[in-house]
Amino acid sequence: MVTPVRTRDGGSALSRSASRRSRGEVPFRYASTAAGIFLLAIMAAIAVFLVVEAIPALQANKGSFFTTLTWEPNGSQAFGIGALAFGTVISALLALIMAVPVAVGVALFISHYAPRRLAGVLGYVVDLLAAVPSVVYGLWGVVFLVPFMQGPSEFLNEYLGFIPLFGGDIVTGRSMLTASIVLAVMILPIVAAISREVFLQVPRAHEEAALALGATRWEVIKTAVLPFGRPGVISASMLGLGRAMGETIAVALIFPATFGISFQILTPQGNSIAANIANGFGEATPVGRGALIASGLVLFIITLLVNMGARLIVARRKEFSGAAA
Repeated sequence: MVTPVRTRDGGSALSRSASRRSRGEVPFRYASTAAGIFLLAIMAAIAVFLVVEAIPALQANKGSFFTTLTWEPNGSQAFGIGALAFGTVISALLALIMAVPVAVGVALFISHYAPRRLAGVLGYVVDLLAAVPSVVYGLWGVVFLVPFMQGPSEFLNEYLGFIPLFGGDIVTGRSMLTASIVLAVMILPIVAAISREVFLQVPRAHEEAALALGATRWEVIKTAVLPFGRPGVISASMLGLGRAMGETIAVALIFPATFGISFQILTPQGNSIAANIANGFGEATPVGRGALIASGLVLFIITLLVNMGARLIVARRKEFSGAAA
């Protein structure tokens, strides 16, 4: 039972403390609510701008915006988003498949295996890599990775060409696979940094309980760390996926800028919405600029759907991970 503490003026100390908290919380609540509404207003304004600017170009389009596999808004005014959306999604998914296992491994090593001093240095390096401008990764990809990938691409095509992904008559280093590797390198530090912070938040009692039952370090990670950190890893992965889909300069330097749909990732085919906007906006006609804005609207919707899906997955798994406790 709590005994009320009386002050000199006869009031309750608890009630005065609650009053002070109330005075401090009300402005904070209004400020945070205003910030949230402002953010939603910005999102709505961007969506309205994209729709308004895209409508004239879509009305002038002589092809099908979803199925035409050409992009000629400046000439014949026939253009379609299918090939660009395909390249954007496939390259981002390939990058995610390559980056997430490595990023989770790096995060686990830093948080649970590395000595404290080494973990501090590695954590700093990971944070530093996340801040490197994307154009640097793009230049690295063009100067080093494209020539380097010529040999491995020919090897994969020769010995694993029966798999559709590695098939094709002409293989080159300037391909969907190379662009995906560059994207994977770009998003790896982001996923690793967030996953590391999530793994460091695992309650110590969970790990000690597993150790008390005789679990090895790997069993502790498997039974306590990974289940707790799964929602955070999913959120980090979706953040990396969003960056991969919206990346511009790095993929614009590597993609061969074609407008076909092909699952053969070693052939000189592929393009993305962001790269196409970067390559074509400077010389576009009014209809061409509208077409590029319309493609940006599609990218905006895809990114929004990806983030909504991630939030749904995290919300469904939160109650099983203990993160909600």
